[in-house]
Amino acid sequence: MTGAPPRGPDEPLSVTALAGRIDAALRSGFPEAVRVVGEVSGFSDRTHWYFSLKDAGAVVPCVMFASAARKAGFTPSHGQQVVARGRVEFYAPSGRVSFVVEKLEPVGEGARELALRKLVEEIRGLGWLSPERKRALPGFPRRIAVITSAGGAALQDVIVTLRKRCPAIGVLVCDVRVQGEKAASEVTAMIRRVGREAKRLRVDAVLVTRGGGSAEDLWAFNDREMARAIVECPVPVVAAIGHETDTSIAELVADERCATPTQAAMRLSPDASALLRELASQGRRLQTVAARRVRDEHERVRELGVDLRRAPAGRLAVLSSRLDQLSVRLARRSPAAWYAQSLQRAAAAERALQRAIGVSLKGRDATPTSQRLQRAMAARVKSMDAAMAASVRTLESVSPLRVLERGYSVTLNAAGAAVRQPGDVRPGETLDTRLASGTIRSIVEGAKLVPLRARRAKDDPNQQGLF
Repeated sequence: MTGAPPRGPDEPLSVTALAGRIDAALRSGFPEAVRVVGEVSGFSDRTHWYFSLKDAGAVVPCVMFASAARKAGFTPSHGQQVVARGRVEFYAPSGRVSFVVEKLEPVGEGARELALRKLVEEIRGLGWLSPERKRALPGFPRRIAVITSAGGAALQDVIVTLRKRCPAIGVLVCDVRVQGEKAASEVTAMIRRVGREAKRLRVDAVLVTRGGGSAEDLWAFNDREMARAIVECPVPVVAAIGHETDTSIAELVADERCATPTQAAMRLSPDASALLRELASQGRRLQTVAARRVRDEHERVRELGVDLRRAPAGRLAVLSSRLDQLSVRLARRSPAAWYAQSLQRAAAAERALQRAIGVSLKGRDATPTSQRLQRAMAARVKSMDAAMAASVRTLESVSPLRVLERGYSVTLNAAGAAVRQPGDVRPGETLDTRLASGTIRSIVEGAKLVPLRARRAKDDPNQQGLF
Protein backbone atom coordinates (compact mmCIF):
# COMPACT_ATOMS: atom_id res chain seq x y z
CA MET A 1 0.00 0.00 0.00
CA THR A 2 1.38 3.37 -1.03
CA GLY A 3 0.47 6.99 -0.23
CA ALA A 4 1.57 10.08 1.64
CA PRO A 5 2.73 9.35 5.21
CA PRO A 6 0.43 10.64 7.92
CA ARG A 7 1.17 14.16 9.04
CA GLY A 8 2.06 14.67 12.65
CA PRO A 9 0.15 17.19 14.77
CA ASP A 10 3.06 19.57 14.91
CA GLU A 11 4.11 19.24 11.29
CA PRO A 12 3.76 22.62 9.46
CA LEU A 13 1.39 23.15 6.48
CA SER A 14 2.45 24.53 3.18
CA VAL A 15 1.01 27.87 2.12
CA THR A 16 -0.94 26.17 -0.65
CA ALA A 17 -2.36 23.66 1.77
CA LEU A 18 -3.42 26.40 4.14
CA ALA A 19 -5.04 28.35 1.29
CA GLY A 20 -6.92 25.22 0.28
CA ARG A 21 -8.20 24.71 3.80
CA ILE A 22 -9.28 28.34 4.03
CA ASP A 23 -11.11 28.09 0.71
CA ALA A 24 -12.79 24.83 1.77
CA ALA A 25 -13.78 26.33 5.11
CA LEU A 26 -15.29 29.36 3.41
CA ARG A 27 -17.23 27.25 0.93
CA SER A 28 -18.58 24.97 3.62
CA GLY A 29 -19.22 27.75 6.08
CA PHE A 30 -21.29 30.02 3.79
CA PRO A 31 -24.34 29.31 1.63
CA GLU A 32 -24.06 29.67 -2.17
CA ALA A 33 -25.71 33.10 -2.07
CA VAL A 34 -25.24 35.68 0.66
CA ARG A 35 -26.99 39.05 0.96
CA VAL A 36 -24.95 41.80 2.57
CA VAL A 37 -25.98 45.37 3.35
CA GLY A 38 -23.35 48.03 3.65
CA GLU A 39 -21.93 51.34 2.46
CA VAL A 40 -20.03 51.60 -0.80
CA SER A 41 -16.42 52.74 -0.44
CA GLY A 42 -13.56 53.17 -2.90
CA PHE A 43 -15.66 52.45 -5.99
CA SER A 44 -13.65 51.92 -9.22
CA ASP A 45 -15.02 51.15 -12.69
CA ARG A 46 -12.32 49.29 -14.67
CA THR A 47 -14.54 47.18 -16.98
CA HIS A 48 -15.35 45.25 -13.79
CA TRP A 49 -16.48 47.11 -10.67
CA TYR A 50 -14.16 47.10 -7.68
CA PHE A 51 -15.27 48.53 -4.33
CA SER A 52 -15.64 47.75 -0.63
CA LEU A 53 -18.66 47.31 1.59
CA LYS A 54 -18.21 48.65 5.09
CA ASP A 55 -20.06 49.50 8.24
CA ALA A 56 -18.92 50.78 11.61
CA GLY A 57 -17.06 47.62 12.48
CA ALA A 58 -15.59 46.05 9.31
CA VAL A 59 -14.66 46.34 5.63
CA VAL A 60 -15.15 43.60 3.00
CA PRO A 61 -13.53 43.92 -0.47
CA CYS A 62 -15.95 43.29 -3.36
CA VAL A 63 -15.79 42.70 -7.09
CA MET A 64 -18.68 42.81 -9.56
CA PHE A 65 -17.87 41.45 -13.00
CA ALA A 66 -18.95 43.36 -16.12
CA SER A 67 -21.70 40.91 -17.10
CA ALA A 68 -23.41 41.45 -13.74
CA ALA A 69 -22.64 45.19 -13.60
CA ARG A 70 -24.54 45.81 -16.90
CA LYS A 71 -27.69 44.45 -15.26
CA ALA A 72 -27.49 46.58 -12.14
CA GLY A 73 -29.55 49.42 -13.57
CA PHE A 74 -27.49 52.07 -11.76
CA THR A 75 -23.91 52.96 -10.93
CA PRO A 76 -23.16 53.00 -7.19
CA SER A 77 -21.50 56.04 -5.67
CA HIS A 78 -19.25 56.50 -2.65
CA GLY A 79 -21.17 56.39 0.62
CA GLN A 80 -24.33 54.92 -0.90
CA GLN A 81 -26.10 52.22 1.05
CA VAL A 82 -26.64 49.09 -1.02
CA VAL A 83 -27.71 45.49 -0.68
CA ALA A 84 -25.29 43.10 -2.42
CA ARG A 85 -26.10 39.51 -3.26
CA GLY A 86 -23.24 37.14 -4.09
CA ARG A 87 -20.74 34.58 -2.82
CA VAL A 88 -17.57 34.61 -0.70
CA GLU A 89 -14.41 33.47 -2.51
CA PHE A 90 -10.77 33.12 -1.49
CA TYR A 91 -8.30 34.02 -4.22
CA ALA A 92 -5.24 32.00 -3.36
CA PRO A 93 -2.65 33.72 -5.64
CA SER A 94 -3.10 37.00 -3.75
CA GLY A 95 -4.30 35.53 -0.47
CA ARG A 96 -7.34 37.75 -0.63
CA VAL A 97 -10.87 37.00 0.44
CA SER A 98 -13.43 38.84 -1.74
CA PHE A 99 -17.17 39.09 -1.94
CA VAL A 100 -18.16 38.42 -5.58
CA VAL A 101 -21.33 40.48 -6.15
CA GLU A 102 -23.90 39.12 -8.58
CA LYS A 103 -26.71 41.59 -7.91
CA LEU A 104 -26.69 45.08 -6.45
CA GLU A 105 -29.62 47.23 -5.32
CA PRO A 106 -29.82 50.62 -3.63
CA VAL A 107 -31.12 50.65 -0.05
CA GLY A 108 -33.75 52.88 1.45
CA GLU A 109 -36.93 54.61 0.29
CA GLY A 110 -36.96 55.34 -3.47
CA ALA A 111 -34.02 53.08 -4.26
CA ARG A 112 -35.72 51.65 -7.36
CA GLU A 113 -36.79 55.11 -8.42
CA LEU A 114 -33.21 56.28 -8.13
CA ALA A 115 -31.99 53.45 -10.33
CA LEU A 116 -34.79 54.14 -12.82
CA ARG A 117 -33.96 57.85 -12.99
CA LYS A 118 -30.31 57.11 -13.68
CA LEU A 119 -31.24 54.71 -16.45
CA VAL A 120 -33.63 57.28 -17.96
CA GLU A 121 -30.88 59.89 -18.00
CA GLU A 122 -28.56 57.45 -19.71
CA ILE A 123 -30.95 56.54 -22.51
CA ARG A 124 -31.88 60.21 -22.94
CA GLY A 125 -28.20 60.94 -23.52
CA LEU A 126 -28.21 58.24 -26.20
CA GLY A 127 -31.08 59.97 -28.01
CA TRP A 128 -33.48 57.06 -27.53
CA LEU A 129 -36.20 59.32 -26.13
CA SER A 130 -36.03 61.89 -28.94
CA PRO A 131 -39.42 62.41 -30.67
CA GLU A 132 -37.61 62.76 -34.02
CA ARG A 133 -36.33 59.20 -33.68
CA LYS A 134 -39.76 57.65 -33.20
CA ARG A 135 -41.59 56.25 -36.22
CA ALA A 136 -45.18 56.66 -37.35
CA LEU A 137 -47.49 53.68 -36.91
CA PRO A 138 -48.87 51.96 -40.04
CA GLY A 139 -52.39 53.02 -41.01
CA PHE A 140 -53.47 49.49 -41.91
CA PRO A 141 -50.98 46.82 -40.70
CA ARG A 142 -51.15 43.41 -42.32
CA ARG A 143 -50.12 41.61 -39.13
CA ILE A 144 -49.25 42.63 -35.56
CA ALA A 145 -46.77 40.66 -33.44
CA VAL A 146 -48.02 40.66 -29.82
CA ILE A 147 -45.19 39.92 -27.39
CA THR A 148 -46.75 38.89 -24.07
CA SER A 149 -47.72 35.89 -21.98
CA ALA A 150 -49.99 33.56 -23.95
CA GLY A 151 -52.00 32.87 -20.78
CA GLY A 152 -52.42 36.49 -19.72
CA ALA A 153 -55.55 38.60 -19.86
CA ALA A 154 -53.71 41.26 -21.88
CA LEU A 155 -53.53 38.99 -24.94
CA GLN A 156 -57.27 38.29 -24.83
CA ASP A 157 -58.05 42.00 -24.60
CA VAL A 158 -55.91 42.66 -27.68
CA ILE A 159 -57.44 39.82 -29.73
CA VAL A 160 -61.04 40.73 -28.85
CA THR A 161 -60.46 44.41 -29.70
CA LEU A 162 -58.82 43.64 -33.04
CA ARG A 163 -61.63 41.24 -34.03
CA LYS A 164 -64.25 43.88 -33.29
CA ARG A 165 -62.49 46.75 -35.05
CA CYS A 166 -60.79 45.11 -38.04
CA PRO A 167 -60.81 41.30 -38.40
CA ALA A 168 -58.63 41.57 -41.52
CA ILE A 169 -55.52 42.30 -39.41
CA GLY A 170 -53.55 39.20 -38.53
CA VAL A 171 -52.17 38.54 -35.03
CA LEU A 172 -48.87 36.75 -34.37
CA VAL A 173 -48.74 35.66 -30.70
CA CYS A 174 -45.20 35.59 -29.25
CA ASP A 175 -45.32 33.84 -25.86
CA VAL A 176 -42.77 35.10 -23.28
CA ARG A 177 -42.50 35.56 -19.55
CA VAL A 178 -43.57 39.01 -18.45
CA GLN A 179 -42.24 39.01 -14.87
CA GLY A 180 -39.42 37.43 -12.91
CA GLU A 181 -35.69 37.21 -13.42
CA LYS A 182 -35.85 35.74 -16.96
CA ALA A 183 -38.62 38.02 -18.23
CA ALA A 184 -36.33 40.83 -19.44
CA SER A 185 -34.05 38.52 -21.41
CA GLU A 186 -36.96 36.62 -23.00
CA VAL A 187 -38.80 39.76 -24.07
CA THR A 188 -35.58 41.26 -25.44
CA ALA A 189 -34.72 38.13 -27.43
CA MET A 190 -38.26 37.94 -28.86
CA ILE A 191 -38.21 41.58 -29.99
CA ARG A 192 -34.96 40.98 -31.85
CA ARG A 193 -36.24 37.74 -33.40
CA VAL A 194 -39.46 39.33 -34.66
CA GLY A 195 -37.44 42.25 -36.03
CA ARG A 196 -35.20 39.88 -38.01
CA GLU A 197 -38.17 37.92 -39.39
CA ALA A 198 -40.59 40.84 -39.83
CA LYS A 199 -40.43 40.89 -43.64
CA ARG A 200 -40.91 37.15 -44.01
CA LEU A 201 -43.69 37.06 -41.42
CA ARG A 202 -45.40 40.13 -42.98
CA VAL A 203 -45.34 41.88 -39.61
CA ASP A 204 -45.86 45.66 -39.84
CA ALA A 205 -45.91 46.49 -36.09
CA VAL A 206 -44.95 45.01 -32.70
CA LEU A 207 -46.98 45.30 -29.48
CA VAL A 208 -45.15 44.63 -26.19
CA THR A 209 -47.73 44.37 -23.41
CA ARG A 210 -48.83 42.89 -20.10
CA GLY A 211 -51.50 43.60 -17.52
CA GLY A 212 -51.14 45.47 -14.25
CA GLY A 213 -49.04 44.41 -11.29
CA SER A 214 -46.75 45.63 -8.55
CA ALA A 215 -43.60 47.62 -9.18
CA GLU A 216 -41.57 44.44 -8.68
CA ASP A 217 -43.71 42.60 -11.25
CA LEU A 218 -43.18 45.33 -13.86
CA TRP A 219 -39.49 45.89 -13.14
CA ALA A 220 -38.41 43.53 -15.94
CA PHE A 221 -39.49 46.21 -18.47
CA ASN A 222 -36.93 48.67 -17.04
CA ASP A 223 -34.09 46.87 -18.76
CA ARG A 224 -31.45 48.66 -20.79
CA GLU A 225 -30.97 45.85 -23.34
CA MET A 226 -34.71 45.62 -23.89
CA ALA A 227 -34.73 49.35 -24.56
CA ARG A 228 -31.97 48.92 -27.15
CA ALA A 229 -33.86 46.07 -28.84
CA ILE A 230 -36.98 48.28 -29.14
CA VAL A 231 -34.96 51.16 -30.59
CA GLU A 232 -33.23 48.89 -33.12
CA CYS A 233 -36.37 47.01 -34.18
CA PRO A 234 -36.96 47.59 -37.93
CA VAL A 235 -40.77 47.98 -37.50
CA PRO A 236 -42.64 50.37 -35.16
CA VAL A 237 -43.13 49.19 -31.57
CA VAL A 238 -46.05 50.03 -29.28
CA ALA A 239 -45.73 49.36 -25.52
CA ALA A 240 -48.58 49.02 -23.02
CA ILE A 241 -47.18 47.88 -19.66
CA GLY A 242 -49.28 47.75 -16.49
CA HIS A 243 -51.76 50.45 -15.59
CA GLU A 244 -51.97 53.99 -16.88
CA THR A 245 -50.01 55.35 -13.90
CA ASP A 246 -47.12 52.95 -14.46
CA THR A 247 -44.26 54.06 -16.70
CA SER A 248 -41.45 51.76 -17.78
CA ILE A 249 -38.31 52.21 -19.82
CA ALA A 250 -39.83 50.05 -22.56
CA GLU A 251 -42.75 52.48 -22.86
CA LEU A 252 -40.47 55.52 -22.89
CA VAL A 253 -38.40 54.28 -25.83
CA ALA A 254 -41.30 52.72 -27.77
CA ASP A 255 -42.59 54.53 -30.84
CA GLU A 256 -45.88 54.98 -29.01
CA ARG A 257 -47.06 54.30 -25.46
CA CYS A 258 -50.62 53.26 -24.62
CA ALA A 259 -52.24 53.07 -21.18
CA THR A 260 -53.78 49.61 -21.62
CA PRO A 261 -53.56 46.63 -23.99
CA THR A 262 -57.04 47.48 -25.32
CA GLN A 263 -56.00 51.05 -26.10
CA ALA A 264 -52.89 49.76 -27.86
CA ALA A 265 -55.00 47.43 -30.05
CA MET A 266 -57.31 50.34 -30.93
CA ARG A 267 -54.34 52.54 -31.79
CA LEU A 268 -52.88 49.92 -34.11
CA SER A 269 -56.10 49.07 -35.96
CA PRO A 270 -58.51 51.12 -38.07
CA ASP A 271 -62.22 50.96 -37.25
CA ALA A 272 -63.89 48.85 -39.96
CA SER A 273 -67.24 50.62 -39.55
CA ALA A 274 -65.53 54.01 -39.75
CA LEU A 275 -63.74 52.84 -42.88
CA LEU A 276 -67.05 51.83 -44.47
CA ARG A 277 -68.56 55.21 -43.61
CA GLU A 278 -65.53 56.97 -45.04
CA LEU A 279 -65.72 54.80 -48.16
CA ALA A 280 -69.40 55.68 -48.64
CA SER A 281 -68.62 59.36 -48.14
CA GLN A 282 -65.79 59.22 -50.65
CA GLY A 283 -68.10 57.41 -53.10
CA ARG A 284 -70.67 60.18 -52.84
CA ARG A 285 -68.00 62.81 -53.34
CA LEU A 286 -66.69 60.92 -56.36
CA GLN A 287 -70.19 60.76 -57.86
CA THR A 288 -70.66 64.50 -57.33
CA VAL A 289 -67.31 65.31 -58.90
CA ALA A 290 -67.99 62.95 -61.82
CA ALA A 291 -71.44 64.46 -62.44
CA ARG A 292 -69.99 67.97 -62.38
CA ARG A 293 -67.24 66.92 -64.75
CA VAL A 294 -69.75 65.36 -67.14
CA ARG A 295 -71.83 68.55 -67.11
CA ASP A 296 -68.75 70.66 -67.75
CA GLU A 297 -67.63 68.43 -70.60
CA HIS A 298 -71.16 68.40 -72.07
CA GLU A 299 -71.25 72.19 -72.01
CA ARG A 300 -67.81 72.29 -73.58
CA VAL A 301 -68.91 69.94 -76.37
CA ARG A 302 -72.04 72.05 -76.95
CA GLU A 303 -69.97 75.23 -77.22
CA LEU A 304 -67.54 73.45 -79.52
CA GLY A 305 -70.45 72.39 -81.74
CA VAL A 306 -71.63 75.96 -81.93
CA ASP A 307 -68.15 77.07 -82.86
CA LEU A 308 -67.96 74.37 -85.51
CA ARG A 309 -71.28 75.44 -86.99
CA ARG A 310 -70.14 79.05 -87.04
CA ALA A 311 -66.80 78.20 -88.58
CA PRO A 312 -68.16 77.16 -92.04
CA ALA A 313 -70.27 80.33 -92.21
CA GLY A 314 -67.23 82.43 -91.49
CA ARG A 315 -65.25 80.44 -93.98
CA LEU A 316 -67.92 80.96 -96.61
CA ALA A 317 -67.96 84.67 -95.90
CA VAL A 318 -64.22 84.78 -96.51
CA LEU A 319 -64.57 82.72 -99.67
CA SER A 320 -67.43 84.92 -100.90
CA SER A 321 -65.34 88.03 -100.39
CA ARG A 322 -62.48 86.40 -102.21
CA LEU A 323 -64.78 85.40 -105.06
CA ASP A 324 -66.02 88.98 -105.36
CA GLN A 325 -62.45 90.21 -105.56
CA LEU A 326 -61.68 87.64 -108.24
CA SER A 327 -64.80 88.71 -110.16
CA VAL A 328 -63.62 92.31 -110.14
CA ARG A 329 -60.20 91.25 -111.36
CA LEU A 330 -61.83 89.07 -114.06
CA ALA A 331 -64.03 91.97 -115.17
CA ARG A 332 -60.96 94.14 -115.54
CA ARG A 333 -59.46 91.50 -117.80
CA SER A 334 -62.64 90.80 -119.80
CA PRO A 335 -62.50 90.98 -123.67
CA ALA A 336 -64.61 94.16 -123.70
CA ALA A 337 -62.28 95.96 -121.36
CA TRP A 338 -59.28 94.67 -123.23
CA TYR A 339 -60.85 95.82 -126.54
CA ALA A 340 -61.55 99.33 -125.20
CA GLN A 341 -58.01 99.66 -123.94
CA SER A 342 -56.66 98.46 -127.30
CA LEU A 343 -58.78 101.06 -129.19
CA GLN A 344 -57.44 103.79 -126.92
CA ARG A 345 -53.85 102.68 -127.56
CA ALA A 346 -54.52 102.47 -131.36
CA ALA A 347 -56.04 105.97 -131.44
CA ALA A 348 -53.08 107.35 -129.52
CA ALA A 349 -50.70 105.61 -131.93
CA GLU A 350 -52.60 107.02 -134.91
CA ARG A 351 -52.37 110.55 -133.57
CA ALA A 352 -48.66 110.19 -132.90
CA LEU A 353 -48.11 108.80 -136.43
CA GLN A 354 -50.02 111.68 -138.03
CA ARG A 355 -47.93 114.18 -136.11
CA ALA A 356 -44.75 112.46 -137.23
CA ILE A 357 -45.88 112.36 -140.85
CA GLY A 358 -46.86 116.04 -140.70
CA VAL A 359 -43.40 116.97 -139.45
CA SER A 360 -41.73 114.78 -142.08
CA LEU A 361 -43.71 116.22 -145.04
CA LYS A 362 -43.64 119.80 -143.93
CA GLY A 363 -42.94 122.06 -146.92
CA ARG A 364 -43.91 119.41 -149.47
CA ASP A 365 -47.07 118.78 -151.37
CA ALA A 366 -47.97 115.63 -149.55
CA THR A 367 -51.64 115.60 -150.27
CA PRO A 368 -51.67 112.56 -152.57
CA THR A 369 -49.29 110.64 -150.36
CA SER A 370 -51.18 111.56 -147.24
CA GLN A 371 -54.44 110.53 -148.73
CA ARG A 372 -53.00 107.14 -149.74
CA LEU A 373 -51.46 106.65 -146.32
CA GLN A 374 -54.71 107.54 -144.57
CA ARG A 375 -56.61 105.12 -146.75
CA ALA A 376 -54.06 102.37 -145.99
CA MET A 377 -54.17 103.12 -142.28
CA ALA A 378 -57.95 103.17 -142.25
CA ALA A 379 -58.02 99.82 -144.02
CA ARG A 380 -55.48 98.39 -141.58
CA VAL A 381 -57.37 99.67 -138.57
CA LYS A 382 -60.64 98.35 -139.95
CA SER A 383 -59.06 94.92 -140.49
CA MET A 384 -57.64 94.87 -136.94
CA ASP A 385 -60.95 96.06 -135.57
CA ALA A 386 -62.78 93.22 -137.28
CA ALA A 387 -60.26 90.65 -136.01
CA MET A 388 -60.44 92.07 -132.53
CA ALA A 389 -64.25 92.04 -132.54
CA ALA A 390 -64.19 88.39 -133.56
CA SER A 391 -61.77 87.60 -130.72
CA VAL A 392 -63.99 89.44 -128.25
CA ARG A 393 -67.03 87.46 -129.36
CA THR A 394 -65.08 84.23 -128.99
CA LEU A 395 -63.78 85.11 -125.51
CA GLU A 396 -67.15 86.29 -124.31
CA SER A 397 -68.78 83.10 -125.52
CA VAL A 398 -66.54 81.02 -123.23
CA SER A 399 -66.39 83.50 -120.32
CA PRO A 400 -67.51 81.96 -116.94
CA LEU A 401 -69.61 85.05 -116.31
CA ARG A 402 -71.56 84.50 -119.55
CA VAL A 403 -72.16 80.92 -118.52
CA LEU A 404 -73.51 82.15 -115.19
CA GLU A 405 -75.71 84.69 -116.99
CA ARG A 406 -77.28 81.84 -118.95
CA GLY A 407 -78.61 80.33 -115.67
CA TYR A 408 -75.72 78.09 -114.69
CA SER A 409 -73.83 78.23 -111.35
CA VAL A 410 -70.59 77.08 -109.72
CA THR A 411 -70.65 75.37 -106.27
CA LEU A 412 -67.66 75.57 -103.88
CA ASN A 413 -67.03 73.51 -100.74
CA ALA A 414 -65.62 74.82 -97.42
CA ALA A 415 -62.08 74.56 -98.80
CA GLY A 416 -62.96 76.71 -101.84
CA ALA A 417 -62.73 73.85 -104.33
CA ALA A 418 -65.34 73.38 -107.07
CA VAL A 419 -67.84 70.56 -106.51
CA ARG A 420 -67.98 68.41 -109.67
CA GLN A 421 -69.78 65.27 -108.45
CA PRO A 422 -71.88 64.10 -105.46
CA GLY A 423 -68.96 62.21 -104.01
CA ASP A 424 -67.12 65.50 -103.41
CA VAL A 425 -69.46 66.47 -100.53
CA ARG A 426 -70.62 64.98 -97.22
CA PRO A 427 -73.95 65.29 -95.40
CA GLY A 428 -73.86 68.31 -93.10
CA GLU A 429 -71.22 70.11 -95.17
CA THR A 430 -71.87 73.79 -95.97
CA LEU A 431 -71.58 74.81 -99.66
CA ASP A 432 -71.38 78.18 -101.42
CA THR A 433 -73.18 78.35 -104.81
CA ARG A 434 -72.09 81.25 -107.01
CA LEU A 435 -74.72 82.69 -109.39
CA ALA A 436 -74.44 85.53 -111.87
CA SER A 437 -75.84 88.07 -109.42
CA GLY A 438 -74.92 86.65 -105.98
CA THR A 439 -74.18 83.66 -103.73
CA ILE A 440 -76.42 81.01 -102.14
CA ARG A 441 -75.24 79.13 -98.99
CA SER A 442 -76.60 75.63 -98.36
CA ILE A 443 -76.05 72.57 -96.14
CA VAL A 444 -75.86 69.10 -97.70
CA GLU A 445 -78.55 66.69 -96.41
CA GLY A 446 -77.69 63.80 -98.71
CA ALA A 447 -75.75 63.11 -101.87
CA LYS A 448 -76.07 60.41 -104.49
CA LEU A 449 -74.97 59.88 -108.07
CA VAL A 450 -77.79 60.10 -110.66
CA PRO A 451 -76.74 59.27 -114.25
CA LEU A 452 -77.86 61.81 -116.89
CA ARG A 453 -79.20 60.61 -120.22
CA ALA A 454 -77.71 62.38 -123.21
CA ARG A 455 -80.16 64.57 -125.07
CA ARG A 456 -79.79 65.90 -128.54
CA ALA A 457 -79.45 69.59 -129.15
CA LYS A 458 -82.74 69.65 -131.07
CA ASP A 459 -84.50 68.25 -127.96
CA ASP A 460 -82.85 70.85 -125.75
CA PRO A 461 -81.48 73.75 -127.81
CA ASN A 462 -80.32 75.54 -124.62
CA GLN A 463 -78.08 72.65 -123.53
CA GLN A 464 -74.52 73.96 -123.61
CA GLY A 465 -72.78 71.57 -121.18
CA LEU A 466 -71.94 72.08 -117.56
CA PHE A 467 -69.34 74.53 -116.23
